[in-house]
Amino acid sequence: MEENRTEEELIEQAKIRREKLKKMQDEGRDPYKVTSYPVTSLSADIKEKFETYEGKTVCIAGRLMSRRVMGKASFSHISDSRGSIQIYVTRQDVGEEKYAAYKKEFDIGDIVGVKGFVFKTQTGEVSVHATELDMLSKALLPLPEKFNGLQNMDMKYRLRHLDLIMSEDVKDTFYKRAKIISGIRKFLDSRGYLEADTPILLPLEIGADARPFKTHHNALGLDMYLRIETELYLKRLIVGGFGKVYEMGRIFRNEGMDAKHNPEFTTVEIYEAYADYHAMMDLVEEMYRTVALDACGTLQISYQGTTLDLSHWEKLTMTEAVKKYSGVDFSLVGSDEEARALAAEHHIELEAGKDTKGHILAEFFDAYVEDKLIQPTFIYEYPVEISPLAKRKPDDPTMTERFEYFMMGMEMGNAFSELNDPIDQRRRMEAQAARKRAAGANAEVDEDFLDALEHGMPPTGGLGLGVDRLVMLLTDSATIRDVLLFPTMKPKK
Repeated sequence: MEENRTEEELIEQAKIRREKLKKMQDEGRDPYKVTSYPVTSLSADIKEKFETYEGKTVCIAGRLMSRRVMGKASFSHISDSRGSIQIYVTRQDVGEEKYAAYKKEFDIGDIVGVKGFVFKTQTGEVSVHATELDMLSKALLPLPEKFNGLQNMDMKYRLRHLDLIMSEDVKDTFYKRAKIISGIRKFLDSRGYLEADTPILLPLEIGADARPFKTHHNALGLDMYLRIETELYLKRLIVGGFGKVYEMGRIFRNEGMDAKHNPEFTTVEIYEAYADYHAMMDLVEEMYRTVALDACGTLQISYQGTTLDLSHWEKLTMTEAVKKYSGVDFSLVGSDEEARALAAEHHIELEAGKDTKGHILAEFFDAYVEDKLIQPTFIYEYPVEISPLAKRKPDDPTMTERFEYFMMGMEMGNAFSELNDPIDQRRRMEAQAARKRAAGANAEVDEDFLDALEHGMPPTGGLGLGVDRLVMLLTDSATIRDVLLFPTMKPKK
């Protein structure tokens, strides 16, 4: 389990702990029979408000993280949900029997309850002077060594409970994640958006590029798929008469894993009737500023040694961005053949069926631009070929009213002026499904969604953003696994 101890040492320590437990149980002192403890205070509150707590009796509970036995008096540290605090234990105050048990039966990692009064030691450390001490749960396995913790990254993610025990920084990341998610909801709720819940299990595999996970519903005798987005259901709510809706929830994609991708992840999708993609740009800027100020207290965000300025956002069309970073001006490219020649000249490999000018512009963007977008940047006007749900630009039907925004070379979100023409939508969905079937995958057109569009959807702006990547940014986390409590892991054999 841990690099710095041999397997034999771990087995021996576990054996000793079980023997201690058996002795306690034989004597009628089974710690597992304790059902509750009257906690009155948390360590962080005691330390932050010492003047209020000084001399007062408190009850704290948590995990025993250290112990320094010095004859008739000892010091320990107790870790609770919001930090740790020192306790001072003397034989005189807790009694000879309890003090003997503390020295012989208590182990690092045990869950304990302490009643005592708050004071400061001669070195100035806020502490609790114990008058009562109880074991609330026995830890049968030892913790990793204090100064090394969990060094193996695979073990950190696989044994997250130990990672949280040993690292306050890790615990703080997930408190901050919760605050960020709460901040997003608070922001949207305050602006009149209705939070919705749409199905996770779907009866068909739509033609979108992402691959879904497949399962089977026994009672219905029906193959079903975990959702790869929430978009089509949320747009049906706009058709149904809701003016502003959003959903925050898990998305599942049967694809690879890396520093930016996990097969299940959290998104927020937002739709607003009578708005367009420009309104969604404004929403992104305002939401990021609001959430960052709430979570971090600043708009100057430090991420992996780079300072990001969330008060300033650059805006470029995809064509402008490709010209800026590759020198190729696609506004001068007149045909698919010219675009294919440029791709060959620049060694851009093209997938079968994805060799039009629009597809090739997007490939140039991926090759030359994306990783250069460090500061907050909107890239807008995407080719229609790669934007099957976005409305065409009125003055250029080869392009759509779509944008994505980027930071640190990562795509952070995606937005459209939503396509509400049911005839055009059917044409694009059928073409997308046909391409997917030609590649050997299953794909269907969502007829219920098209039926909704045929009943009339108002002009609508839509936005989807990755919550996990936002949390990465605001917690200075290098990989998505650092902001997921339990990232997907290959099972150990």
